[in-house]
Parts: sequence; structure tokens; C-alpha cells
Amino acid sequence: MSSKKQVTRSVKTFWSPLRIVSTIVVLALVAAFGLSSCNSSDEKIAENPGNKPTVKVESRPGPGPNTPVALSSLPATVLDAELRAAEGAPIKLADYSGKVLLVNLWATWCGPCQMETPELVKLHKEFQSRGVEMVGLSTENPDASAQSVRNFVKAFNVDYRIGWATPEVAITLMQGRESIPQSFIIDRDGRILKRFIGFRPGDTPQDTPQQLRQALEAALKG
Repeated sequence: MSSKKQVTRSVKTFWSPLRIVSTIVVLALVAAFGLSSCNSSDEKIAENPGNKPTVKVESRPGPGPNTPVALSSLPATVLDAELRAAEGAPIKLADYSGKVLLVNLWATWCGPCQMETPELVKLHKEFQSRGVEMVGLSTENPDASAQSVRNFVKAFNVDYRIGWATPEVAITLMQGRESIPQSFIIDRDGRILKRFIGFRPGDTPQDTPQQLRQALEAALKG
């Protein structure tokens, strides 16, 4: 089977009628309100065959959602965690030390994540030659979502590393804000320069793709 036919089959597999309807609804909401996100623990049962458990991201005791502790850099518990990858060896964020890194938290069922992914693919193609790395970490249960994540990667032609965030890693990064997508721009010294929550489509300086591009440029100059 040719690669073109394989991609076509992956797209058809991913875009089930339910996904198409849900995405249309999300697009309508984004058009109306401009900014959109999903709750990381709100995976629909219909998108979870067999009602298998998903990774629930719950706040730790301590500061609540309204008083998150801002991270200035990635802690060792996040950097050194071995994260399951969709393909190949486990992902370890410490391996990207010395490089500008974009870490994206997402899920296959999240409409705004689906809209953001093509923009991330474009940014990766634009900045990869300049030393920028990207890692996408799904907040879903890795066993229950393994095939849907692989279908997603093929359908959207994702060419950066994709894997799963453990509950501990997701909790640490989210800091009480469970909305996805979330993106973190990390400089060569491991400092978090910018955090993005949700996705605002469009082609103006205020929209997420432009903000991400500006943040990457700033990280490269730093």
C-alpha cells in the first residue's frame, strides 16, 4: 500500500462521525468566543471505547486552582521522568537540555488541540533547523489511547516527538489549571519563558500561532 493511501486510511479512521460533529461544534464556539480550551479530565465516554479509565488530572493538596504556584523552570521530577512515546524510546525532557523546547499538553478528543496541531507542525518545520525542539504530551491514558494517538499523528502529519504525560508530570506542569491545550516555551537554560493556555486561531499578533512564534524567536535570541 502506498504512503498516500496509508495516510488517507488514517485520516478516515481518525475522523469518525462523532469526531466530525464535535469538531464542528468546537469550531463554532471558537468563532463565537475567539479563545477555546478543553478540560484535561473531560474525555467523553463515547470517545473511550469499553469505558476504559483515563488519566485523571487532579489538583494536589495545597494551593488551589485560583492560587497556582508559577513555575520558573522545569523541576527535576519533570525533567527526569521517563515518558512513554508513541514511537521509539521513552521521552525524557532532560535530553533536550541546551536547546529551545516547546512542550505541548493535549489530547486526541480535544477540539482546540486538533485545531492547534497543524499550527504546531508548521512552527516545527519553520524552527527545527534553528535548533528548536517540540514534544507533544497527551494527558490521556496511554493504554486506552495508544491507537487513537497514533492515528492522530498520521492524520495530522505530526513530525515532532509525541508521547504521554504521567499524572505527576501533568499535575506539576498544569499548576491547578487543567485546561488544554497548554504550551510551554523553555529556553536553553531550562527556564520557562512563556506559558499558553487554550488556543486562539487567526492571523493577528494576538492569536496563539503568532504569540508562539514570537516566544520562540525571543527564546532563540536569549
